Amino acid sequence: MEVELRRSQRARYLRIEVPFGGPPLVVVPRGVSEARVERFLAEKRSWIERQLARQVPRLDLPRLTEVEGRRRARALVTDAAQAEAQRLGVSFGRIRVADQRSRWGSCSSRGTLSFNWRLALAPPAVLEYVVVHELCHLLEPNHSRRFWSLVEAARPGWRAHRDWLREHGPELQAYRSA
Repeated sequence: MEVELRRSQRARYLRIEVPFGGPPLVVVPRGVSEARVERFLAEKRSWIERQLARQVPRLDLPRLTEVEGRRRARALVTDAAQAEAQRLGVSFGRIRVADQRSRWGSCSSRGTLSFNWRLALAPPAVLEYVVVHELCHLLEPNHSRRFWSLVEAARPGWRAHRDWLREHGPELQAYRSA
């Protein structure tokens, strides 16, 4: 099995990731021997194989350039943020659309909302859920019960959208523009 090894000065333990469409990545802390890495891979082999088997492309994604995707995402996110912010009674600073590798969105303490441009490829309700999620952080900056109550009040079906991202998110994150 082909794997990518990344030695890390900051890592504290052996860790493995199986990115969609790529080889498994093993993060190796300083001082860990090759023999230990081999044993780790042998122990995790069946888990890795299960993860790889689940990586069957299921989304029929349109071919977009990153510029088109960013443009589309900015328009969709801006429309949703303006409508939802008014409904929630919040205001935000600016909207940023980026090529985030591990997040769908974020909210800064200054009110900047940042979104992954690949949300333009997700169903509209999923994009709107991410927008509402970030807007709720303007009222509650953490993931406390109060935060999730705000999300629930604004988007009662949010769990289905979160689950869609959990299931299909890795495929979207692996999307490379045309």
